[in-house]
Amino acid sequence: MAGFWWEHVALAGDAGAGGCLDDVDGDCVELVDLQDVSDLGEDAFEEAEGALGDAFDRGDGLGIAEALGSSARLRRFQWRVRIKKISARAKARQPWENSADIVMGMNNEVLASAPVPLGRAREVLRQPSFALFWSATTIRTFGGAIAGVAFQVLIVTTVHATPMQISILNALGVAPYLVLGFIVGALMDRWRRQRTLVLMTVGRAVTLAVVPVLLLTGALNFWSLGAVILVLGVLTLFSDSAAQPLLPRIVPRGSLVMANARLGQSGTVAQTAGPPLGGVLLNLIGAPLLFVFETAVNVVAAVLQARIKVKEPKPEPRPPGRYVGHDIIEGMQYTYRHRTLRPLALSVHVWFLGNSIVTTVFAVYALRELALPAWAFGVALAAGGVGGFIGAIIAPRAGSWLGAGRSILLGRILVVIPWLTLALTPLAQSSTAIALTVVVAAQFLYCLAMGIEDTNEISYRQSVVPDGIQGRMNATIRTVNRIVFFFGALLTGLMLTFFGYHLTIGIGAGVFFLAALIIVFSPLRNARQEDTVT
Repeated sequence: MAGFWWEHVALAGDAGAGGCLDDVDGDCVELVDLQDVSDLGEDAFEEAEGALGDAFDRGDGLGIAEALGSSARLRRFQWRVRIKKISARAKARQPWENSADIVMGMNNEVLASAPVPLGRAREVLRQPSFALFWSATTIRTFGGAIAGVAFQVLIVTTVHATPMQISILNALGVAPYLVLGFIVGALMDRWRRQRTLVLMTVGRAVTLAVVPVLLLTGALNFWSLGAVILVLGVLTLFSDSAAQPLLPRIVPRGSLVMANARLGQSGTVAQTAGPPLGGVLLNLIGAPLLFVFETAVNVVAAVLQARIKVKEPKPEPRPPGRYVGHDIIEGMQYTYRHRTLRPLALSVHVWFLGNSIVTTVFAVYALRELALPAWAFGVALAAGGVGGFIGAIIAPRAGSWLGAGRSILLGRILVVIPWLTLALTPLAQSSTAIALTVVVAAQFLYCLAMGIEDTNEISYRQSVVPDGIQGRMNATIRTVNRIVFFFGALLTGLMLTFFGYHLTIGIGAGVFFLAALIIVFSPLRNARQEDTVT
């Protein structure tokens, strides 16, 4: 029998035994898996099926078959859910009129708290709304990776920026997160997220279209390019802040891990293949046409995003005397007082500190200390891309086997190994072949670990947090992460000056280990994706 569990529902083994759901009002509803249709008429079954579909539909147009995690049609017997005629005793307590009434009469709290069964998740790319979301995100990520190369080339060859100006231009892309991150997160819980996503993508297209105009008119300089980068940073902040809390509205809760895995896989491919593709396009068609191409990419992404069918409830108006600052504080309190989100947030903040150390030092260590040629450094980065892609493939299975908490912990532990190896191995005296082998393996394992933990971490946050505070929760964690990364990168410069490469990398590995320990000694260790929304 294809049985399944909710937190409050158990299917009986056979019609004779009968399974009994007692809701908080004490009303008994029996659910059984029958192999024939003799107990109920076909019309009654259709009513019950429609009622269940309405109860579990999340605005994405999916019915009960998808909510149960089965891609087979509900009318097939292996996933058939029947409503048994209510017993005389239960009928005396509550005079239901028909099978649909039985379902709709269940206590609202039970239906609200019962998570969508995870079961055998349907391939999310077969869901039209997610397919559009994934397609738009993927081509935008590819476009962003291509444009990143073009911007770097323009900064050096056209603007002829000084080292200080290069630092300022790079900081402008991060500055919006530091200044506006908390505010934008609070707004995303008050605004329509899909509409925001579309408008921001259109804004990116318009902003990128300005670049070829500046190039052709000779008006591209440090100030105009800085303005473009700053505007793109603000638009990206709004776009990212809208996309993450929108995803749980597009796919059922049980498909979040698979959805984030698909996004992670395509994102890794885009970030790996995008830069070399950008270099080739820049040489073939030149910077002006490249940015025209980037504009077209964002227009296509906006069209795809606009076609996503999703229901977003209208947020309640802010009470008199309550301002955006109150919303921000509420989001921070929720995040850092939550039983499992608090250790998750603290662990990821510490992880970002370690990541700021190792990513800041890695390129200098590989190219100067190990004297790897540029092609070898590119091979190491490509190995990281492969590792990240495989990690995103493994992530859903790891989450199913180990649970969300232990999958995140696995990633946290694995990420220590490559950096501890680099810290303890004297590769400077080794041959290029040996040094390259170790560095490639380190990058592969580092990105593999990130692929496993990122997918499960983001999915867990999306699954346990109520929709009305998703934007603020995500903004709180993301903004603090970037603040930590910013100051960690500055601190790394001082550590390199006083401690050298190996000790600095070793400190980064130690910080990663501390991030893992936070999970080990917290309730997050036993967390699963099917935990109740709280």
